Amino acid sequence: MNLPKARRARKAARAKSAYHTAGIIIAVFFLAPFAVTLLASFRHGTEASLPPLPPWPTTGISFDSYRSLDTFGSGILQHTINSLIVSLATVVLTVSVSLLAGYGFSRYRFPLKNVLFVLIIATLMIPFQSILTPLFIILARLGLNNSLLGLTLVYVTLQLPFSVFMMRNAFDAVPKEIEEAARIDGARDLGLLVRVLLPLVLPGAATVAIFAFLNAWNEFLAALVLLSSNDKYTLPVLMMAVRAGRLGAVNWGAVQAGVAVMTLPCLVVFLLLQRYYMRGLMAGAVK
Repeated sequence: MNLPKARRARKAARAKSAYHTAGIIIAVFFLAPFAVTLLASFRHGTEASLPPLPPWPTTGISFDSYRSLDTFGSGILQHTINSLIVSLATVVLTVSVSLLAGYGFSRYRFPLKNVLFVLIIATLMIPFQSILTPLFIILARLGLNNSLLGLTLVYVTLQLPFSVFMMRNAFDAVPKEIEEAARIDGARDLGLLVRVLLPLVLPGAATVAIFAFLNAWNEFLAALVLLSSNDKYTLPVLMMAVRAGRLGAVNWGAVQAGVAVMTLPCLVVFLLLQRYYMRGLMAGAVK
């Protein structure tokens, strides 16, 4: 009687081992480019343009690539601060507006509610490039052209359709009985939203924040068109200048250092919020 159990235990152990081995191989496969780039960014300037293998510095660790990167534009620190300001402001505004809009579409009844929601979602089908010229004109009329605030508002506008959709699904997944019980206890709309419902829809808000940050941090075309001052450019625009090089000579060490600088914040944000990510994407799926 114990023999079948032992066989099942060995079979389960082998299956578990194969599962974890496959997971490790896939993880190494996806992480290898980031590791190679990060290690190569610490090479000396003379070996930065050599073949990528071996990826680690062969003559010792050097920060020549980062020092070279700092000579482009207004310096890597200034452009990093610009990107952080735009990305964090986009996250705050996108989460705040989509939270209120999602709550309204989920819990309130008003005329043309479904029509308005469909119109908001339909804007996802409009290519961003087709509205870039009208956005440029509108920002110029408002005096927000060549400003980080104007760029932030553009990013928030582009993020809102998806974010409102996500937050409405997140609120739909919350039982209305919880809200009714809170109202009986004296909670009102804003207090109910902040104290009772917000902790329940936090995975959805985290998912919205991740998408807003990644899109604002990596966006290139709008920043290139809407900004004209060198000291206001974001990191993607700086990387275009680094990749183009000076007089046709590309500093590959600076390129690798720039890729490392742009990648690390994205990894940090995702790792901090990844526990909420899948829960946020699945919010409302069962309903």
